[in-house]
Amino acid sequence: MDFNVKKLASDAGVFFTRAVQFTEEKLGQAEKTELDAHFENLLSRADSTKNWTEKILRQTEVLLQPNPSARIEEFLYEKLDRKIPSRITNGELLGQYMIDAASEFGPGTPYGSTLIKVGEAQRRLGAADRDFIQSSMINFLTPLRNFLEGDWKTISKERRLLENRRLDLDASKARLKKAKAAEAKAAATPDFQETRPRNYVLSASASALWSEEVAKAEQELRLAQTEFDRQAEVTRLLLEGISSTHTNHLRCLHEFVEAQATYYAQCYQYTLDLQKLLGRFPSAFVGNANTQAPTSSASPSAATIPVVPALAGPCNPSTSSVAFTEVSPPSSGTRKARVLYDYDAADSNELSLLADELITVYSLPGMDSDWLMGEKGNKKGKVPVTYLELLN
Repeated sequence: MDFNVKKLASDAGVFFTRAVQFTEEKLGQAEKTELDAHFENLLSRADSTKNWTEKILRQTEVLLQPNPSARIEEFLYEKLDRKIPSRITNGELLGQYMIDAASEFGPGTPYGSTLIKVGEAQRRLGAADRDFIQSSMINFLTPLRNFLEGDWKTISKERRLLENRRLDLDASKARLKKAKAAEAKAAATPDFQETRPRNYVLSASASALWSEEVAKAEQELRLAQTEFDRQAEVTRLLLEGISSTHTNHLRCLHEFVEAQATYYAQCYQYTLDLQKLLGRFPSAFVGNANTQAPTSSASPSAATIPVVPALAGPCNPSTSSVAFTEVSPPSSGTRKARVLYDYDAADSNELSLLADELITVYSLPGMDSDWLMGEKGNKKGKVPVTYLELLN
C-alpha cells in the first residue's frame, strides 16, 4: 500500500491538537476567538433558514401526499435515481369505481345515471389534484430541496473548515503564550548549575532556545491567522447569499399559492357544475305521490320527508302554459323549508336561493315531483326539491 507516512503523522498531530484545544475550551481552560456580531447574525439566520426550510418541505410533502408509504416509495425512487411511476389519485380511483358500479347497476336507472355524473366529476377533481401536485413538486419543492442538498451542504462544509481554522488559530495563540511565558522565566532565573540530564535544556542556552520557540510560534500564528481570515471571508460570502435564497424561495412560494388557488377554483367549479346538474335530474330519495308520509316520531329531513303530492284533477295543465308568478298559493298544503345549498335561477320561472334561508313551499297541479313552488317575500318561482329540507 502506497501512502505518505509523514503526511499521515502530520494529520494525526493536527487532529490531536484540535481535539486538545476543543476540550480545553469546553472546560474553560483555554481562550476562544469570538466571531464578530455581524458574522454571528449571519450564522443564526442561515441556521433558521435551513431548519424552517426542512420543516416546510416535509409538511408540504405530507400535504401533497398524505400516504406515508407512498412518500417512502417516492423517496427510494429518487435516491436510486429512477423515474417515479405515475400514480392514480384518490379522486380518479373513486370516480372509476362509481362509473364501474353504474355499469353494473344500469346506467339507465336514476342511481346509475347519477353515479356516472358524480364519477366523471370525481375523475376531473382527481386530474386537477394530480396537476396541482406536479406543479407544486416542480415549482416549490424542488427549489427547497436543491437548497438543502446543494447550497446548504456547501455552507456546512465551509463552516466546518472555518471551525478547524479557528481551533488551529487558538492553539497557535496558546502555544505562543506558553512559549513567551517560558522564555520570560528562563531569562529571569537561568539555571547555570543544573547538570542533571533531565534538565539539561535549562542550561545557559535555555533563553536562546525559548527565543527560537517563540519565533516559530509567532510564524505559525501568522500563518494560522491568514488561513482563518481567508476562510472567514469565504464563509461570510456564502452566508450573505442566504438573502438570494430567500428571494428565490419567495418567488417559489408565490407560484405555489397560484397553483393552489387554481386547483381550488377548479374543484369549486367542478362541484358547483355537478351540484347544478344533479338538481335538474330526479333522485332516488325524492318522494312521489305514492310515498307514505313519515310518522310523527321521525325527524324531518330532505331524505325522508316526501314531497307534497300534486293535486289530482281531471285536467292537469302543463307547466309551460302556466305563469308561476301569477299563481296564488293554495289555502292549505303550504310548508316551511330550509335551503340546503345556494341555487341560481336558470330562468324567470325559477327562484334563486341562498343556503340556510327559510322559504314557503307548496305544490301545484301538473308540476314535476322534483320541483316545488317557492315563495319568499314578494318573489315566487320554482325551486328544486333536492336543495330543500322540509320543516313541517
